Amino acid sequence: MKQGRRTLVWVTAYGVAMGIAEAAVVIYLRRLYFPNGFQFPLWAVANDITLVELWREASTILMLAAVGALAGRNRGERFAWFLYAFGIWDLIYYVGLKLALGWPESLLTWDILFLLPVPWVGPVIAPCILAIVMIAFGITVVRFTDEGIAVDMSPRERALLWLGALVVIVSFTIDWVKFEGPRIIENIQAHRQFDYRVGGFVPVTFPWLIFLVGTAMIVTAFVLFRQRLGADLRSRRPGSAGVGIPSREEA
Repeated sequence: MKQGRRTLVWVTAYGVAMGIAEAAVVIYLRRLYFPNGFQFPLWAVANDITLVELWREASTILMLAAVGALAGRNRGERFAWFLYAFGIWDLIYYVGLKLALGWPESLLTWDILFLLPVPWVGPVIAPCILAIVMIAFGITVVRFTDEGIAVDMSPRERALLWLGALVVIVSFTIDWVKFEGPRIIENIQAHRQFDYRVGGFVPVTFPWLIFLVGTAMIVTAFVLFRQRLGADLRSRRPGSAGVGIPSREEA
């Protein structure tokens, strides 16, 4: 078994275990703070508990980044393992909640996705779509790294990826910022204690157009990246016109 495939087994196991652990934590929180069911507005969680959640989320990202750094053989593969583990974790998290609580009721059920730097809110299907793209990206990088192909993204691919990610983040946060932003600014100006709770925000419509534009940019970056790597691999095979052309890592 090639190194990438062997590592794939262990990183998958790590992502699954993290997803189960994350689901367990949320099950405890909902039993304590939302005994009548998880719903908006989320006034039940106090500021100190929200602060703990912020630290927990930051630690989760650090754990995912750490496994990527340990598993990867180069910068591109380390980032790919981070994305792959993130995607597995996210999907298993929702599977765990569905099996334990029967939640979410559907893929269009609203959820708090993240709290940093402001709450991210969206239907469950949105992060699941992104998780699938992350997993595909990770597997692609590992496969071509095993074949000896340089997996660095081109400037155009990298720009599409990061700009698309920014647009997707806007789709998750724009409605909350519009609703809660003015109150937060007033509190800052009046030197009142900052209140990070979701407050009275109740999501009604999701900005699908913004989300789909961002996702399309990310997928386009992935497709261009995958096609270029495939062309590099074909050029290195015996009998191809490009035999003998070194990759960027070999040059």
